[in-house]
Amino acid sequence: MAIWMMRAGSHGKYEQKFLQDNKIYVTWPNLRVNLDILPDRDGLYTVMSSTYPGANIHKLINNVNQVWPFAHDITKGDLVLMPLNTQPAITIGEVTGDYHFEHKGPDPFYHWRSVSWIAEAIPRSYFGRDLLYIFASSMNICRVHRNNAEERLSAMRASNWKPESPSSAISSIDSGIDETIYSINLEAVSRDQIAQLIEARFKGKGLARLVESILKAQGYSTFCNPDAADGEVDILAAAGPLGFASPRLCVSVKNYDAPVDRPTVDKLLEAAAKYGAQEGLFVSWSGFKSTVQNELSASFFRLRLWSQKELLDELFAHYDGLDEDMKAELTLKRVWTIAVQEEV
Repeated sequence: MAIWMMRAGSHGKYEQKFLQDNKIYVTWPNLRVNLDILPDRDGLYTVMSSTYPGANIHKLINNVNQVWPFAHDITKGDLVLMPLNTQPAITIGEVTGDYHFEHKGPDPFYHWRSVSWIAEAIPRSYFGRDLLYIFASSMNICRVHRNNAEERLSAMRASNWKPESPSSAISSIDSGIDETIYSINLEAVSRDQIAQLIEARFKGKGLARLVESILKAQGYSTFCNPDAADGEVDILAAAGPLGFASPRLCVSVKNYDAPVDRPTVDKLLEAAAKYGAQEGLFVSWSGFKSTVQNELSASFFRLRLWSQKELLDELFAHYDGLDEDMKAELTLKRVWTIAVQEEV
């Protein structure tokens, strides 16, 4: 059994299609050629150089080394790890079919394999830091084989995807990540490190303190109930210096180990009506089940969802406005770095 990391297109824009179709796709545009009939990687290089005439030789070689294994190296029974864009989690599938070429497309879905999604939205924090470096690769398709990855993922699967123990991760680390193989997305690595710091500093109900601080930096007046029972509202927030203006928010903050389901979110909407609030904000550190994401449009004018991704985005956007105590507890600084060049 081999382990493959596969992204659902640039910024995960095809994530829902992958999940709903129970398939993985090569998402390079205009690549309408049957990979099965090409003799070797050189043949694919020739096709790609004509398909993408403006690409330099290094980018073409990188693309070939990603696309070729999809048809010729991935096999039935292999596991596919798909980093999600909608939340900081990994969805895992088992390959169940051979390579297929669909001449009619549509573009870019000419190449696909069937998969069975066996684990939905496993939090990134469940995996060792060395594996997170691989998940932060800028490549769309790559094999994950260093540091005994296959054995470690098999162990997690046997435990029903419980968090990997630190001891097993540490004992598996070899010389580290080969940056000639994996072009590292430093922003993703940094976000993972900040997320781990938040998990350590704001455990359980402590996460509500961070959310309240961000809301205050956004200009809201707040009331936080640190002893709120499960299912109760954690924060009340409203605009204006005294909190008498609109909008009025009921905020629920959950720091569960698993993604939140739709009935749990519905409880917040019921509470909003009880408190006379106009909107609700649901913050779930572990994200939301796909049913919540798929049905969000029906509650668009009443509800906003923050997974870890949105929470970090808001933290970075309003960090300067946090109170001094919070900034002392969560000390961050901006760093300039070269932007990762995305592949086709």
